[in-house]
Amino acid sequence: MIGKRLLASVASAALILSAPGPAIAAPAKTATFRQAAPITAKERQQGTAAHPDILQEYGGAQSGPQAAYATRVGQRIAVQSGLAASPQAFTVTLLNSPVENAFAIPGGYVYLPRDLMALMNDEAELAAVLGHEVGHVAARHSKKRQNAATRNTILGAIGQVLVGAVAGDSAIGGLLNKGIGTGTQLITLGYSRGQETQADDLAVQYLVRAGYDPGALATMLRSLAAQETLDQRISGNSRSLPQWASTHPDPAARVQHATAQAAATRATGVRNRDAFLAALDGLMYGDDPKLGVVEGRNFLHPGLRFAFTIPQGFTMQNGANAVSISGPNAQAQFGTGAYQGSLESYIGSVLQGLAGNGGALPRSDIRRTSVNGIPAAYTQIRANSGSTQVDVTVFAYAPSSGQAFHFVMLTPAGQGIGAMESMVESFRTLSASEAAAVKPRFVRVVTVKAGDTPASLSRRMAFTDYPLERFLVLNGLGSGSRLTPGQKVKLVTY
Repeated sequence: MIGKRLLASVASAALILSAPGPAIAAPAKTATFRQAAPITAKERQQGTAAHPDILQEYGGAQSGPQAAYATRVGQRIAVQSGLAASPQAFTVTLLNSPVENAFAIPGGYVYLPRDLMALMNDEAELAAVLGHEVGHVAARHSKKRQNAATRNTILGAIGQVLVGAVAGDSAIGGLLNKGIGTGTQLITLGYSRGQETQADDLAVQYLVRAGYDPGALATMLRSLAAQETLDQRISGNSRSLPQWASTHPDPAARVQHATAQAAATRATGVRNRDAFLAALDGLMYGDDPKLGVVEGRNFLHPGLRFAFTIPQGFTMQNGANAVSISGPNAQAQFGTGAYQGSLESYIGSVLQGLAGNGGALPRSDIRRTSVNGIPAAYTQIRANSGSTQVDVTVFAYAPSSGQAFHFVMLTPAGQGIGAMESMVESFRTLSASEAAAVKPRFVRVVTVKAGDTPASLSRRMAFTDYPLERFLVLNGLGSGSRLTPGQKVKLVTY
């Protein structure tokens, strides 16, 4: 399990585009570069302690040529910060995770999820992303974080009424700080807009010092903005951007600022597109079937042989140990735990886990039922915080004598579980043939032939929804882009 209290103090903000805000004026000249103070012994100790937990949380470290390539580029850009003179002082890890947020922590540890690497189109963009994260650490932003910072935990994006309910002195108040179980929720997103801009400025300067095209940050930010827009469209979420990203600068203004900073350097540099694409070819894309996969609104785990469906308008994020689900005024997490044959005892252990060491939650009657022929049980408790109340529902299943699973759901008091009732009722076992049909996807780099178009190539993508839009975003192309024979492009195939 993640050491969340430590990570809350050391984790770096991800390179995420976010809620609209005031435009950032383009500077007349590049920001002043100051060499960062070297990594301290305390920072090294913090990073070393957190590193194993991060690997567990994010599905482990990738190996092979893509990981080696990311390490070389990451170390090359990281030494430009002044945090350490030796590239080997930095541990750059390609994570077995489909999330699209890079991050870094003090002590020389830099992390890149593989789906974010797949979104890049050249080595300079890879260096720009990693440089941004190193910039947060070099500027010691974790020590200057806003008091109002929130984390992208299960509660990180929940409506303010629920945040208020669990952030006080109620029995489940600790949930806001430590999260419910695990998942891809550890990244701290509490940096100010000024800190995000400073990290962008440092990334541009690192690019110049390392010999890369300083314009790579702006092009990568455009791709991130396009991916964010597409993700919102695929999920059916009408919100322009997630609540938890509200501290980040407006995407358009951020791209404009990065472009102006790059132009002000008057520097040119390499992009190394061919080398990058050659290294990228064959990288796994999307969820690792060993950890379960998200297919539209469905979550399927072929190894554990179960599936469920989230409600329309909800989103989910798969982690190494849990699936986090978010919807209008509701939040949930799906996970598993030790099961000794009693669903009542199992639910009790889940509740105790929510309370934490030494804590206690009010007990409630546990009721038995069945879902799609599977033995199940559930309970609901109410927590108070001032004048606000929230209901916590635990719904557990035992598809076999040795395995149990559960949802933990948070909703406004007295409203039941609302739209999540359909999710609870959708839990089912997978047949052998259904499990065998879940296959991993991979990035394949192909050469454009005469007559190829974005539309024709997108038909080779391993997606039934939005294949053309996915192809365009993956390759940094616009809707009117044309392809040239001999050009290299990325596909996602089985």
